[in-house]
Amino acid sequence: MGISPSEYLIRELRRRRTAAGLTQAQLGERVFCSDSQVSAIETGTKPPTLPYLTAVDGALDTDSYFATLWDELVKGETAPVWLREWVEIEREATALRCYEHAFVPGLLQTEAYARATFRAARVPAADLDQLVATRLERQAVLARDPATHLFVVLDEMALRRACGSADVMAEQLAHLVTCAESPHIQLHVVPQSAGIYSGLAGAFVLADLPDGGRAGYVDNQLSAQIVEHPEGIARLGLSWEAVRGEALPLSMTIDALTEVAKTWT
Repeated sequence: MGISPSEYLIRELRRRRTAAGLTQAQLGERVFCSDSQVSAIETGTKPPTLPYLTAVDGALDTDSYFATLWDELVKGETAPVWLREWVEIEREATALRCYEHAFVPGLLQTEAYARATFRAARVPAADLDQLVATRLERQAVLARDPATHLFVVLDEMALRRACGSADVMAEQLAHLVTCAESPHIQLHVVPQSAGIYSGLAGAFVLADLPDGGRAGYVDNQLSAQIVEHPEGIARLGLSWEAVRGEALPLSMTIDALTEVAKTWT
């Protein structure tokens, strides 16, 4: 499989900088940004912008090479490199363990709910339809044969916090009830009565891979990260056990979903 335009652009950024004999810090000085920002762009955790690429062209004397790559090949791609890598992991996974405290996880979102989350994130209108379509396409892992096993722990507040209209929430809750009754999906809700618990520190996903290995995914306000080193995976495993221990059993979860759904009708 060939690399994507974004991956090619990132590879060229690294190659051309190295060929010019510059470190990330030295390039950062020339384009007026920190070495950590240069590193984030060159590793795909932060998408490059046209102003940045124009500045790099000036710093490396590349005659609008990077600005042209972005304009002609890359700007239509809506998913950053790290997300495309995670989507591939998601597709290969035999099981996914997902904890979410703020939103319904993407793999269980309805189209209307997904659209509302992107609008809340102030996604440009021109990108909205493509981002929603990409998110829904990822749900194919739950419809294939054999389907990926999905284990979800979801904080109750994610069900009670409005995302879009009441109709959007009612449809989403009904969809979650249907999902919870699927043989390859286990959904558990952490009730409000649990109070403060460790999971509120942040959402994460653990993926079980066919070779017996594991990968993880975490994100925050500044960046997203794929976790593959053993220490990080072990810590996420402990976090999973902790949040799973706070959650209701399946039958009580379905009852809770049904009750919350009534509040949106």
